[in-house]
Amino acid sequence: MAGELSMSPVMQDALVILGAAGIVIPVFARFRITPIIGFILIGVLVGPFGLGTLVREIPWLQYVTISDPERLQPFADFGIILLLFAIGLELSFNRLWQLRRLVFGLGSLELLIIGSISAVFFGYYSGMETTSALALGFALAFSSTAIVLPISGTRSPVGRAALSMLLFEDIMIVPIIFILGALAPNDDGEGWTALTDTLWQGGLVILLLLVIGRFALPRLFSQAARTKSPELFLAASLLVVIGASLATAATGLSPIVGALIAGLLIAETEYHTEVESIMEPFKGLALGIFLITIGMSINILTIIGDWTNIALAVVGVLVFKAVVTGSLLKMMGARRSTAAETGVLMASPSETTLIVLAAATSALVIDSETAQFWQIVTAIGLTITPLLAKLGRSIARRVEPTPELPEEDEDEARTIIVGGGRVGRLVADMLQSHDQTYIILDSDPDIIDRAKRGGYRAIFGDAARGDALTNLGIDKAPALVLTMDEPVLAQRLVSKLRGEYPDLLIVARARDTDHAASLYRAGASHAVPETLESSLQLSEAVLVDIGVAMGPVIASIHEKRDEFREKLERDGGLAEKPKLRTSSTGVEN
Repeated sequence: MAGELSMSPVMQDALVILGAAGIVIPVFARFRITPIIGFILIGVLVGPFGLGTLVREIPWLQYVTISDPERLQPFADFGIILLLFAIGLELSFNRLWQLRRLVFGLGSLELLIIGSISAVFFGYYSGMETTSALALGFALAFSSTAIVLPISGTRSPVGRAALSMLLFEDIMIVPIIFILGALAPNDDGEGWTALTDTLWQGGLVILLLLVIGRFALPRLFSQAARTKSPELFLAASLLVVIGASLATAATGLSPIVGALIAGLLIAETEYHTEVESIMEPFKGLALGIFLITIGMSINILTIIGDWTNIALAVVGVLVFKAVVTGSLLKMMGARRSTAAETGVLMASPSETTLIVLAAATSALVIDSETAQFWQIVTAIGLTITPLLAKLGRSIARRVEPTPELPEEDEDEARTIIVGGGRVGRLVADMLQSHDQTYIILDSDPDIIDRAKRGGYRAIFGDAARGDALTNLGIDKAPALVLTMDEPVLAQRLVSKLRGEYPDLLIVARARDTDHAASLYRAGASHAVPETLESSLQLSEAVLVDIGVAMGPVIASIHEKRDEFREKLERDGGLAEKPKLRTSSTGVEN
């Protein structure tokens, strides 16, 4: 009929998802509940096992339900790709190298021990064949990158441990799936050949991405920035992440490997902050789609019909994984609180579990009935992961209490010192000697404990997380002092905070004059290059002690400092020469 509005199924699904996002995010934020649970519950409600079952009786429900979850799968996969891309933006190759022991040590032990013991259990007590038991055991050993990292972050001790294990799991997805194919009853040996081809081809592609990205990305984003067009900048960002993901996927590797590498490469450029902010809304929406698809896989009637076995399976998996992960972390030197919280947070299965189960089913390694049972267990585990995070924090506080901010300081305007190492404590000493209030913020519990024992006012928190500084009253703080020895993070924080708080006094520690110039460009009020001041002080001491008169020495020190001020003015694009403050020598993080 003329004028009748016809709507494609994809458009209907898009409207349902956008409507769900518009409801879930503000409602759950109002009650301070993570929207992760909200998206999963929406998936249960509008999915084929929820209101979708009533479409035949109530036709108009087709406009508010999603009958085919497979149509959403490409969007859900894209959400995971954007998540790994965002994680790459927060990292750097130097920081990733520092995590190598945790990634290949802790990560490999966690996956191998949980997978092997689970396989033995299923083979011995459930009577599964060896291949089936291995497939199920290693499928359940995975933990959720998509849900865990947004909760834990990547900079706290818990976040670093979780990131390390999840990175190793992401690396092992492809080998495990290929091995399952090679172990299939109908395999003729091609599975092992395919695995070998994938490994050498994938390694070559990764090497090419690293080489090309180093030279091409700065030029690409420089051209996009010159146009001053947000649309072109977004297009360039999507081109990089999709291109890198397709490149690794073409060799048989997971596309998330390419996405992570793309993020790492962009993190090394000066455009990472703009890319991170422009991609954030897309990542959140795509992740919401993924969570909705998880909710759609939950059949409430099936759970009710077999609730005893399902409940036992969920509890068994969670307890076993939490104990193993926590024990491994404690054996590797982590604090009891960190080990306990990370173990509980990493206890649930993963979206990768669903992928491995599907691959094992298609390879005839696991029968469909068993796969469906464990898919439901996995979906429930994913749903309650935010609750596990709260439980983990509660257990961590009981096992080893986390220092809390003194109640009397909560409403006080004070200088915020980010970093509780020797530099941060020295700044605190100077503030206290002049009766100025302060609070030290650090994401390392050991540093916080040392500071508290030394009589400093300190609190645990991650300055990179959006609410940490807000909760400390940064809007009324007289100054923010950045003392941590993390140049990339310091520059990002300065740029972000300068945009949010134009009048805030930001004093930052710089490694050298080049880093100081970068901090000034990002918006720092003062940047103190530690290498410059320590070199000048050493020069002064040596010259005086070998007999040079103090007057000429002081004059030459001032002359040299003025040269660096001119260099900073030129390199930092400043309107006037910056003031260089004296810094302590021998600083540490």
